Amino acid sequence: MEMLQQLHLAAQYLAAAGISFLDKKADDSHTNLGFSTTQKRLETWPLDANGQMLALNYENFALEWTSQNLVLSLAGKTHAEVVQWLVQSAQELGLKGQYTFDLHYKLPYGLGPEETFGNPDGKRIQELITLRSMAQEAISEFLWDEGLSSEIRIWPHHFDTGAFTALNDGSGKSIGLGLAIPDTIVDDLYFYISGYRGHNSLNTWAFKALTRGKWVNDGFKGAVWAASGATLSEAVDFFKEALAAYKR
Repeated sequence: MEMLQQLHLAAQYLAAAGISFLDKKADDSHTNLGFSTTQKRLETWPLDANGQMLALNYENFALEWTSQNLVLSLAGKTHAEVVQWLVQSAQELGLKGQYTFDLHYKLPYGLGPEETFGNPDGKRIQELITLRSMAQEAISEFLWDEGLSSEIRIWPHHFDTGAFTALNDGSGKSIGLGLAIPDTIVDDLYFYISGYRGHNSLNTWAFKALTRGKWVNDGFKGAVWAASGATLSEAVDFFKEALAAYKR
């Protein structure tokens, strides 16, 4: 299984922690994750009053509780072994409630009962850290430059780094943007930005061609650009050029 898919699967343990220990929110935001560019890890929201979080360390390919030296390397572990460790360690930490792995969605891949996580591919992990970090920095810089505001979070189901914000120009429009994992739209990790008025996606078929990437208008409506080889400044420019089209 490709390293990105293994990380995607492992992120579900963090989502399950949000479901287990946090109050449910209608938009499922209690399950979304942050990415620490300094620690190089995914992190849940704080799960108790002490700020305890469950994290997925990319470099070590390990789960870790952030306030204690409780770490589980995922290589060679079955799903059942991981859940057992999480149940026991959550009890040791005194978290209120019990850790339960019970998601309300399914991923297109998973581990069989006897399958285990593989050994980490260090080179591929570094590539994924670089892209995830660059996406977060590019979105943050773009929002700052445009006078916009949004949390930047990773949604465990789709595993995209994303932001969503209303435009401040009185148009009633809003945008979603971020970094998505490969799918039927682009066979690579890719940057995206889409426009909305209310819950309706804005059509892009009449927009001028982009310097980088392309407009799509079938199913997903917005701009997409493969992220491999991109620089931070290019990513910011991609978002800005697409935004300018939505503002016209």
